[in-house]
Amino acid sequence: MKAARILPVAASLLVLVALWQGAIAVFGIPPFVLPSLGAILKHAASEAGPLSAALGATLLEASSGYLLGALCGLLLAMLMVLVRPLQRCLMPLCVAVNSVPIVAYAPLCLIWFGMGPASKIVLIALAVGFTILVNALHGLQLPEEAAINLMRSFGASSIGIMRRLRLPAAMPSVVSGLRVAVPRSMIVAIVGEMLGAYKGLGRVIYESTQQVNLLNVWAAVLFASLASMLLYGLLVWIDRKLVWWR
Repeated sequence: MKAARILPVAASLLVLVALWQGAIAVFGIPPFVLPSLGAILKHAASEAGPLSAALGATLLEASSGYLLGALCGLLLAMLMVLVRPLQRCLMPLCVAVNSVPIVAYAPLCLIWFGMGPASKIVLIALAVGFTILVNALHGLQLPEEAAINLMRSFGASSIGIMRRLRLPAAMPSVVSGLRVAVPRSMIVAIVGEMLGAYKGLGRVIYESTQQVNLLNVWAAVLFASLASMLLYGLLVWIDRKLVWWR
């Protein structure tokens, strides 16, 4: 089973390496346009200390915003299901806020919350929260009315129905939303740091671009990609544990 899961990933990585190196060799792409993977890995190893520190700052922002957004999105979805008029009132507002790219709010967040981690955490929470809200709302409304009425006939309260019926039914949708939100949280964190931050991978990418240090840009992208893959793998593992019946 483990080999069946690892082999497709390894094959896709080998294809990516072959296409990358093949494009450089066939089209004669200069290093300042597209450096070789060997050069990127060598530079990443030499700058592992500073890049790891920057990655730590980015992960702190991404994880904090992710947890805050996921919690707020799930709680808001539960509240909308328990109090139906709230869904009609709040859902259009949530859609309106998320109808533009989240990073469009970055200048406002930088003014309101400063260039520290708080502004990035708020942006990430907005991006993640809406994703979880939509998925959780869909999952919480999956139980059939007959099952809900049956539980009510046995004296179950709305909270009891939520805990014993709606939440278990919503778990696959919620976990799917959590998985989708992982790359979004890293993207928003890095873009937010590029627009204004004291540290983080986004700041490294911005400064390296200004200095035309493209190897450092690629090394930072490599660190961000590896971190996102590890986080996504963790969510896949949690998915199998929480939604074991799928």
